[in-house]
Amino acid sequence: MPSAVPLRTDFSAGELRQLAKRSKDNNQSRRLLSLAAILDGMNRTDAARIGGMDRQTLRDWVHRFNEAGPDGLLDNWASGPASRLSPDQQAELAAIVEAGPDWDLDGVVRWRRVDLKRVIAERFGVEYHERHVGTLLKKLGFSHISARPRHPGQDAEIVEAFKKNFTRALSVHLAELPEGTPIEIWFQDEARIGQKNGVVRLWARRGSRPRQPADQRYENAYLFGAICPARGTGAALALPQADTEAMQLHLNEISRHVAKGAHAVLLMDRAGWHTTANLDMPNNITPIFLPSRSPELNPVENIWQYMRANWLSNRVFETYDAIVDTACEAWQKLVAQPHTITSIGMRDWAHVGQSQ
Repeated sequence: MPSAVPLRTDFSAGELRQLAKRSKDNNQSRRLLSLAAILDGMNRTDAARIGGMDRQTLRDWVHRFNEAGPDGLLDNWASGPASRLSPDQQAELAAIVEAGPDWDLDGVVRWRRVDLKRVIAERFGVEYHERHVGTLLKKLGFSHISARPRHPGQDAEIVEAFKKNFTRALSVHLAELPEGTPIEIWFQDEARIGQKNGVVRLWARRGSRPRQPADQRYENAYLFGAICPARGTGAALALPQADTEAMQLHLNEISRHVAKGAHAVLLMDRAGWHTTANLDMPNNITPIFLPSRSPELNPVENIWQYMRANWLSNRVFETYDAIVDTACEAWQKLVAQPHTITSIGMRDWAHVGQSQ
């Protein structure tokens, strides 16, 4: 066994421990603690264990410390070879990814790594492994994420104008309220929950194909749900159908959940049972209707996704009562997590102060 490399002595064991305590780099801290143990007289094998390394690795860090002091104990990873795509080519690739594929030209509806591998080879003459394409995309700021739905008939300009002018529209709708009235922003929607249920992804052994129950029966209920993201609260009812009578019951339920003395602005889509003149709107609620074909403006759509992914999918319901019980249980779990409602539901364009 080679003799131990002498450790420089211009730092005391106490000084090294103080440096380890102040360091924001965990790896540097544990290496400093190992060297401090050596200065205290501990044998090198035991000192190496303190830092979670073997004796040979500790020997290498002793050399680094002797040469550069505490800074020598920082990781100094090589940056790797320069990218074979120039900055301009990387910017062009990013634009291609953002624009998405052309069905007629590319034959796919979404980019996969194998498709972009081909595009890079054809456009820039650079051959990459498919895995490296994923690495390159991450360096360019892309992630593999789920897309939000958008109605094919949506007018994007109308949607943007609605968000831009929301504060002004709010002032018009609330002009007759007493000055200083606290305003709450609520969003409302309905979800069908039934025996013909969805299946969502789950963690499983690589290469396996896990099975989940799938029912073909059609019994279902409707969960009417509304959230106030700023307060992290909500109001819901599980009902047998979606119609005017059910909507009236839900409006009354929302009204009971509005804070005392406050006034709720209720944003919802233009379903027939929302816009009918047969509804008796509670005094503490003012409805504002979202633009047609714009589900992404309503965060309750995301609430449904969250609830299905966590509590409603991959299940079989034997009876209508079981559907209602499960829907109610899922909603109760949601309202027990106010931070989740706020995180999912807050929309910058809909934010208003505490009073009008």
